[in-house]
Amino acid sequence: MPPHPHRPPELAWQVFRGSEAIRRGLLSRHHLRGASWIRLRQDVYADARLDRDHALACRAALLRLPPGAAIAGPSAAYLHGVEHAAGFTDDVHVLLPATVRADSQPGVRVHHAPMSSTRSGLLVPVCSTAPTRTSTPVGISPAVGMNPPAGTSRTAGMNPPAGTRSPVAAPLAADRLPGTPGRTRAPNPADTGSRPGPADPRNAAAASNPFAEPSPGAVMILAGPPPRTEPAACAWETAVWADPVEAVGIIDGLLRTGSVNRSALASEAARNACRPGGRRATWVFGLTDGLAQSPPESHLRVRLVLAGLPRAVAQYPVRVSTGLILHPDLAWPEFRVAVEYDGQWHSDADRMHLDRRRLNQLVAAGWLVLHVTGRRLRKEFPALVREIRAALVARGWRP
Repeated sequence: MPPHPHRPPELAWQVFRGSEAIRRGLLSRHHLRGASWIRLRQDVYADARLDRDHALACRAALLRLPPGAAIAGPSAAYLHGVEHAAGFTDDVHVLLPATVRADSQPGVRVHHAPMSSTRSGLLVPVCSTAPTRTSTPVGISPAVGMNPPAGTSRTAGMNPPAGTRSPVAAPLAADRLPGTPGRTRAPNPADTGSRPGPADPRNAAAASNPFAEPSPGAVMILAGPPPRTEPAACAWETAVWADPVEAVGIIDGLLRTGSVNRSALASEAARNACRPGGRRATWVFGLTDGLAQSPPESHLRVRLVLAGLPRAVAQYPVRVSTGLILHPDLAWPEFRVAVEYDGQWHSDADRMHLDRRRLNQLVAAGWLVLHVTGRRLRKEFPALVREIRAALVARGWRP
């Protein structure tokens, strides 16, 4: 039989510094090379049972950065529930106070907040923004070492206390999107058996100074959900740091999940108008609408605008002869031209039957409908633009 996995309770389901675990006698170098652990970064390891997602990459990145770092931009959007914003192998974007210097590392992009501490959502050097790192005596189960029920999966994030919110460390919009295969919610700290134990007095100094060095002999574990910028701030950061097409898809996701609204985006753009990237962010915000049902639909809409076509309306309501109201993915109501994006799931026989009936109903209502596949969007976009342009011109559009 295979040997029983060696997982000290202090490190179960956690991300931690391997050198500290060895120095405290919790593990040996031989143990770290075993199947119980996964190496994420230099000297950063995690319980191998954790999901390989971007939240895990965020926790690993924070353990190699100075206290006070917060997840930002597309990485923060992921933590706010936009799962397509970043993957396990994508770079982690972090924000540091202007007074704390740190260089970017492989897989980590470091950005610095402006000197002003009055901007909403931006990291400033106050104790509430520092990631929680615990100092745990050997043999005592810490608050962060929570064992789940047998047979259940654990994710990299943990629910913050209800009702708490700070300008930077905003809580998750959702631990996991409902119905997502293979994704499970993190444990609730309020559950019996997972309540924090007595506070370690050695943490008092660190709590009052987020830039204080950890106490000697501390096992560095990032407890709780990774601190991140608020949705409006991470939308602004995404608009400035990411490719515009990708940025619109991510911000559309924030709008669609309700993490942010257009009023908040407008306020964020106005507040940061004088910062470098302010004009770019305002422009990107103007391209978003939050109505697209998938990232490719957002990408298609923006790329058509950038190609010189008039802006399409997402999910425009069209009443057909049966009385039903259909919503094409993109529409130009003035010219009765619509575009439908066909993803992989459209290849299903039942789905195709419904799509063809829907197409017939739109055509009967006087609409010209073009279909776009993912392959055409990626590899044949110029030809696709010509086809849509020709359809619009035939229906009366004058470039």
